[in-house]
Amino acid sequence: MFRFLTAGESHGKGLLVIIEGVPAGLSLSEEVIAQDLKRRQGGYGRGGRMQIEQDRAEILSGVRHGLTIGSPISLLIRNKDWENWKERMSVSPVEKGIEPVTHLRPGHADLAGVVKYDLDDIRPVLERASARETAARVAVGAVARVFLEKFGIEIHSHVIAIGGVWADPPEPVDWATVEGSPVRCADPQAEKAMMAAIDAARQAGDSLGGIFEVLATRVPIGLGSHTQWDRRLSGRIAQAIMSIPAVKGVEIGGGFALAELRGSQAHDIIEPGLRRPTNWAGGIEGGMTNGQPIVVQAALKPISTIAHPLPSIDLRTGEKVLGHFERADTCVVPAAGVIGEAMLALVLAEAALEKFGGDHIEETLRNFRAYTERIHARFH
Repeated sequence: MFRFLTAGESHGKGLLVIIEGVPAGLSLSEEVIAQDLKRRQGGYGRGGRMQIEQDRAEILSGVRHGLTIGSPISLLIRNKDWENWKERMSVSPVEKGIEPVTHLRPGHADLAGVVKYDLDDIRPVLERASARETAARVAVGAVARVFLEKFGIEIHSHVIAIGGVWADPPEPVDWATVEGSPVRCADPQAEKAMMAAIDAARQAGDSLGGIFEVLATRVPIGLGSHTQWDRRLSGRIAQAIMSIPAVKGVEIGGGFALAELRGSQAHDIIEPGLRRPTNWAGGIEGGMTNGQPIVVQAALKPISTIAHPLPSIDLRTGEKVLGHFERADTCVVPAAGVIGEAMLALVLAEAALEKFGGDHIEETLRNFRAYTERIHARFH
């Protein structure tokens, strides 16, 4: 089973990851992981933190001479900003009194967190609830991507909308254009309007949300299962994408648009050779992959920390105040798409290992090749 855990706080010493279940014999390097970490840090509308951190994951275990060895892989991403937070985030008690954070932020984890853990300071909640944790997930996703590439699976993302500005991307999407775009958008005209909207929100001390799309291509038929609710791949993908901070909605394939169609319009007919002229299902039927590209869209709300804070209350006094503010991004939709890639890669890696097994990557690939040869012999 492929699984992982992350640990660490936004302004602590760093982020730690433990990954279990990666087969032996997979080529893996810190440079490969660094590529996705850099992509996560980009995007028009990011704040000052990205100027401080230049994320790099140090491989501590599970890799020898460039190859995985079957044991747990551990990664460490050091926080450079830790130097400025040593007293406030010290593991040991400090003599100097640290001023607590008590102005609750609407839309954040602050209120629920301090009530749940009976705290008189928001700091312990906001440190872990911070999207900084997603750097660790992207590092794990990079490992999953290396594994999936052995099966020919590719995963990409692009921005569909920011702040009410919608893109009209070409079909197929030009991924080189996306990677070169400041907002990771395939539509150059929409890109300009999105950047202008971000500039206007920044000047107003506000934030913007939007929609990103993640696609996985060349995914084999039969990942996931229809036999139990928690094995359905559609549910697992939705949970993974919804776990990204600020994501409030997920669609697979046609999503909510399917509710307006008749059944004769909403389903993808099957042609000889298992071809499909449409992909309303978004690559998943009955909780299993059907061989079509997996298409997932996610709606991201504007982030909660804004330069002109909203009205709230003080945790100590209950009096009216403005919400707490620390430096923040104006828009994180482009970066969220990269995180979405990681989360989809993690779900697909787990499902691929469930299906094809193997303690060494060559064993896993033998199982995969035998499976695909059987499908080809039957339907082609």
